[in-house]
Amino acid sequence: MSKITAAITAVGAYVPDFRLTNKVLETMVDTTDEWITTRTGIKERRILKDPDKGTSFLAIKAAEDLIAKRNLDPKEIDLVLLGTATPDMPVASTAVYVATKIGATNAFAFDLQAACSNFLFGMSTAARFIESGKYKKVLLIGADKMSSIIDYTDRTTCIIFGDGAGAVLFEPNTEGLGLLDEYLRVDGSGREFLKIDAGGSLMPPTEETVKEKKHFVFQDGKSVFKFAVSNMADVAARIMDRNNLTHDDVNWLVAHQANKRIIDATAKRMELEESKVMMNIEKYGNTTSATLPLLLHDYEAQLKKGDDLVFAAFGGGFTWGAIYLKWAYNS
Repeated sequence: MSKITAAITAVGAYVPDFRLTNKVLETMVDTTDEWITTRTGIKERRILKDPDKGTSFLAIKAAEDLIAKRNLDPKEIDLVLLGTATPDMPVASTAVYVATKIGATNAFAFDLQAACSNFLFGMSTAARFIESGKYKKVLLIGADKMSSIIDYTDRTTCIIFGDGAGAVLFEPNTEGLGLLDEYLRVDGSGREFLKIDAGGSLMPPTEETVKEKKHFVFQDGKSVFKFAVSNMADVAARIMDRNNLTHDDVNWLVAHQANKRIIDATAKRMELEESKVMMNIEKYGNTTSATLPLLLHDYEAQLKKGDDLVFAAFGGGFTWGAIYLKWAYNS
């Protein structure tokens, strides 16, 4: 019997209509379009303006896009995984709600939380369920309403993040396509550099925590940048070495869209030309859990069956890693 691997067989995505451009941000905080563009590569980001809609809305829309494109019966889905740093609410799983709303009534579901590495770690999780032989269709969604946890008077964070969602379907493959290798890492000493102080069990919400803005994202930008540049490049190079891949073999780098300089450094370490690097940070900013599937969605028409893709991500915590995947279909 041929070995079962987990292959991506469909992609869906959703981003809100509202565009928060650098020019608008110039009127909100002390920054400029030129400063943001040269340091991050971001020109605009999408924002979900409706206060009554949360991350589940984005996730449902991305899942529905995939389901419609694939003409998939939601009842065939065995598992729904949702990577998110901004769940709708504590305790009640957002993935469970999403599964119910999309009609995946035969699936079980749960959330994943590894910051900006959510989707990467979710790919590993989805692959294990598929490789078990028991599960045939696993829906992995990356979604975040980052605008819900951003202080729009803090110029160090409000220029970076946007809202969005992407989804992929994993199915069994016996042709040697799909997820072939992974190298995933964590370092808990990094949690002081990118975090939200309040709202968890360590610092429950109080009137004081709200007044002191402790429920918004804090980032020590220099420390995060330093760790991300070295570690994301290192794991991407390691996954290539482990699989005897040269820069000629790799068709695409699918890198977390946090900062163009980090992506460029990773591509340089891999010796990849710019044409092999997926990039859409200028349109969406950092959508946290959604960056990788949004890239797949935007580049889907250019992907060919058998293409070698290297995924790389870095997130708060710290979490990071790389995955080697062979693309399984032609659009």
